[in-house]
Amino acid sequence: MKKILLSISILASVAYFSQEITLDKIYSGYYRGKGISGISSLKNGENYIVIEQGGIAKYSYKTTQKEGNIVDGNFESYIFNDDESKILLLKESEPIYRHSFLGKFDVKDLKSGKVLNLNNGNFVQEPTFSPDGSKVAFIANNNLFYQDLHSGKITQITTDGQKNSVLNGLADWVYEEEFGHAKLYEWTKNSDAIVFVKSNESEVPEMSIPIYGKQLYPSEMRFKYPKAGENNSVVSAQLYRLDSAKTIALNLSNFKNYYIPDVYKTAKADEIILITSERLQNASDVLKVNTKTGAITRLFTESDKRWIDTDNVTLEFLTDNSFIWGAERDGNRHLYWYDQNGKLKKQITKGDWEVTNYYGYNPKSQEVFIQTTQQGSINKVVSKVNINTGKTTLISNSTGTNSANFSQNYNYFIETSSSAAKPYTYVLKDGNGKTLKEVQNNEEQLKKLQQDNMVIKEFMTIPNEAGDQMNAWVMKPKDFDPNKKYPLFMFQYSGPGSQQVSNSWDQGNGLWFNHLVQKGYIIACVDGRGTGYKGTEYKKTTYLNLGKFEIDDQIAAAKWFGKQTYINKDRIGIFGWSYGGYMASLALTKGADVFKAGIAVAPVTNWRYYDSIYTERFMRTPQENPGGYDDNSPTSYANLLKGKYLLLHGTADDNVHFQNSMEFSEALIQNNKQFEFMAYPDKNHGIYGGQTRPQLYQKMTNFLLENL
Repeated sequence: MKKILLSISILASVAYFSQEITLDKIYSGYYRGKGISGISSLKNGENYIVIEQGGIAKYSYKTTQKEGNIVDGNFESYIFNDDESKILLLKESEPIYRHSFLGKFDVKDLKSGKVLNLNNGNFVQEPTFSPDGSKVAFIANNNLFYQDLHSGKITQITTDGQKNSVLNGLADWVYEEEFGHAKLYEWTKNSDAIVFVKSNESEVPEMSIPIYGKQLYPSEMRFKYPKAGENNSVVSAQLYRLDSAKTIALNLSNFKNYYIPDVYKTAKADEIILITSERLQNASDVLKVNTKTGAITRLFTESDKRWIDTDNVTLEFLTDNSFIWGAERDGNRHLYWYDQNGKLKKQITKGDWEVTNYYGYNPKSQEVFIQTTQQGSINKVVSKVNINTGKTTLISNSTGTNSANFSQNYNYFIETSSSAAKPYTYVLKDGNGKTLKEVQNNEEQLKKLQQDNMVIKEFMTIPNEAGDQMNAWVMKPKDFDPNKKYPLFMFQYSGPGSQQVSNSWDQGNGLWFNHLVQKGYIIACVDGRGTGYKGTEYKKTTYLNLGKFEIDDQIAAAKWFGKQTYINKDRIGIFGWSYGGYMASLALTKGADVFKAGIAVAPVTNWRYYDSIYTERFMRTPQENPGGYDDNSPTSYANLLKGKYLLLHGTADDNVHFQNSMEFSEALIQNNKQFEFMAYPDKNHGIYGGQTRPQLYQKMTNFLLENL
């Protein structure tokens, strides 16, 4: 027995240290890179903070040397109050949905050292300091509270909060998922009032998901989930004044009021901004609330003939209460400058490129700091733009994917950079982009990968039938022979505004793709119509017909590759997760003559089953657009399946419900189609936990080796 174990150990050791990228190495953490957690600037602009093991650490921008800990201990996150005299520390958390979580927080007074357990140490959601630092508002059991930090007294603002019924200041499931945040309240700048959104979801249909666990009888996860065309929460805006301890409903009847995605404070006391929208999401009102009187003024309406990205709002108020706004009015996403009354002063940025992130405004230099696609749609760079002259200055690397974390005086920033060939580096630069010092790199990670014969993506463009040049990348074996015929495995996501073809380090499937390349496959990815960063028209072509043009483009790309001398056109496969799984399912049905094998993970199989806000933004409702829903569902084409198809889904997926795979499976069964199916018990949309991911990726690898 000892001899057998020794032999197994030696074989495992040889396999582990062989010069190839293996699944064992990937999931052991062997290639794991290093990052910097929780970077933020202190108000003085000369120091930055990071989360480390053992404390919240303070560093000098000038020297990049550690100057001690602000707070000792291990914390998941932190929030300073405005004057940085107090800090809110997350000690323990339990996830709820994608953004929401329950947390236990301490508030520490950094001058006195006094520590207060927020809400007596009980779980809360979305705690926020008042601007004057004297209070913290929070949500518990769907009700809104605030706690006085001097006396410790807790004041309950609402009393009608109830699970699956009423939420106060907190997003419901679909708001959180599709508008991108869980918090729906804000303090006024002078700390004397709070404006919050009340959501009544009592009429929203309820989703129930069995949870198997290790119990004799399965339990149920029940939550409100509005599918396309169904009832959404009825929302209202509420104003609570601390001096009177009274709440009044704000009258939004003269404005767009079906959705209230965002609440902001302005630079002035007694003002709050509400972003509101009608159900179709093709127009949004920007409303100013006078928190003394409750009066509401519409600053302007943003509209589009198709949709507005209500999940991607850029809004910052300057000291004079003028404000900067992001919009897609001229064919690309750019910045606009408004006066405090909502009158357009000017368009700040212009050009055949997009603003992809907004970092802030420096009043001293009158410059905004942004991330853009100025160096091509597959690159992201950081620039500064003078809001008066429009002069643009590139301050980051000119290629790759670059982001920035600025000091509050904009004299410094830490640039995070990567490319398809190089993992993340963290470099300290001055406000003009001059490199001062490298803070951290991942040369060790890169060296391991190079030793194991990692291949680099090659970028190109591929034509579709509409005459567009689609961005693409391809990964070829190290010993690539142009005279040899290789099987092709295509990866894509394809969802509206997404991007998979970018000059960035691939922390997702990149290592698995390298593993497959070493098994003899060529891997390719194509961003067809509907994807982002190539202008509004390219992105919004798919309006009312999700799936139609996207699958046409994937089929066109597969045919183009099939004509290349080095691709075996009879051995083309495709893979995707979520929206990408939807596309893989269409590829094996509508594209059955082109694709031999496909893997679909957690796919939407009929948009009627997906949530209201996302689906209706691009499709309108099923009642208005039934053909758009049914004509682009893989279920409608189940009879066309020819190739080998692997379907995988988590049974506890709260996002894309298991129901999608059940419906498609039934359609395939009734059409006498053979396929492989794997259900992951009690796993959500991410399908992870324990050995789940290693098993999942081994299963997909085996499927490809056997069928492609």
